[in-house]
Amino acid sequence: MIDIIKEYKMPFYIKATFFIIGFYALFAMLNIAQSIIVPIIFAIIIAIVLHPVVRFFVRIRINRLLAIIITLFLTFVIIAALGALIVSQASRFSESWPILVDRFTEILNQTISWAAGYFDINPVKIHDWITKTKGELLNNNSAIIGKTLISVGGGLVVLFLVPVYVFMILFYEPLLLDFVRKLFGANNQSRVSEMITQTKSVIQRYLVGLVIEAVLVAILDIAALLILGIDYAILLGIIGALLNIIPYIGGIVAVALPMMVAIATKSSGWYAIYVLIIYYIIQLIDNNYIVPKIVASKVKINALFSIIVVIAGNALWGIPGMFLSIPLLAIIKLIFDNIESLKPWGFLLGDTMPSLLTIEPILKKIKKKSK
Repeated sequence: MIDIIKEYKMPFYIKATFFIIGFYALFAMLNIAQSIIVPIIFAIIIAIVLHPVVRFFVRIRINRLLAIIITLFLTFVIIAALGALIVSQASRFSESWPILVDRFTEILNQTISWAAGYFDINPVKIHDWITKTKGELLNNNSAIIGKTLISVGGGLVVLFLVPVYVFMILFYEPLLLDFVRKLFGANNQSRVSEMITQTKSVIQRYLVGLVIEAVLVAILDIAALLILGIDYAILLGIIGALLNIIPYIGGIVAVALPMMVAIATKSSGWYAIYVLIIYYIIQLIDNNYIVPKIVASKVKINALFSIIVVIAGNALWGIPGMFLSIPLLAIIKLIFDNIESLKPWGFLLGDTMPSLLTIEPILKKIKKKSK
């Protein structure tokens, strides 16, 4: 009976069915437990970034508990200063919002007049369509206000929980690492310890590199907008740097915002073109110098999976999911790269393109066997 069970192999369609059902169940569980999982993931990522700072204070003979408290306090001061800067710029932006709306309305009317003359369409019909669309959007937005308030309340809860989680993770780090080692048995402890050390080091370099990249991109964006004389340069530069963490999609939104402000505030439309050109140059600098030199070069994810995980992250957890998707995928890839049986999956996520010279002999062998 045992031999029969050993010889039995599950058909592929059954394996595929189990995989799809399991994947759907996992997705549903992650969505349901969003309020629990998202703060913990943010806390883990922040704790990994702050761990070298805690280790530095411990090395200069500061008590470990005090070192964690000092690190969290310094982090809070930096975040509070950045938040105050963003709030001051946002309040200034809100004061000028009516002027921007009037300017956009004027540009819209000019565009409608041009389109009506060029395509021989009655301008009244275009205005009626815009009015109808605006009314539908307002009705939809009124229904979303309640959800927005709930999301803001949940965000405040997250802001309170994340520092607590970060403190606990940093404080109980030895316990958590020892648990992982014991989980894989005494025989594999040396190998597991080595893998944990390597993975933690690369993850730290990658996440710290992302922070440095965001700071450098923010400086470049702000400098470029100030040179062009675009209003709200600091706010737009910071938003652009944060959006730059989201690959491909974030870059499009990041350049669209200052272009819209340039169109609304400048007398010439050429300023929007200048913004587009300068942002493109900044992207070239980011992709060809900042990312390879500063962000950990071992973490390279191809464009296909980057876009997929960003869309999946948005569908699963909304905007927080979009920001978490790339760091999480990078961590998963690092783990795959350090486990022998999972290395093919790590290779699939990476951007190392195999040469056609290496693929063609394999394809020829497959063709010969099929004949």
